[in-house]
Amino acid sequence: MDVILSRNARKEVLSLPSYLQDKLAFWIRSVREFGLEKVRLSKGFHDEPLKGERLGQRSIRLNRAYRAIYIIHENGKVEFVEIIEVNKHDY
Repeated sequence: MDVILSRNARKEVLSLPSYLQDKLAFWIRSVREFGLEKVRLSKGFHDEPLKGERLGQRSIRLNRAYRAIYIIHENGKVEFVEIIEVNKHDY
């Protein structure tokens, strides 16, 4: 399965601490090797569909403070569109 990062997401990844960059890279490698459905079963990433303005997008948790937002295109390609920092007031 093909996983890509948007231009915006590539910039945002560079500002993350290296251990979070590694965690995202691990998720991407896992999806490429095992497939998205199998990786979603891993509770460590808390892969979840989003609601409201982000309906149709999904997120994974890199840690308590950072989420990686992705979409699945019709051709099956997974694209990370944004890495966001959430604070405790957002949840």
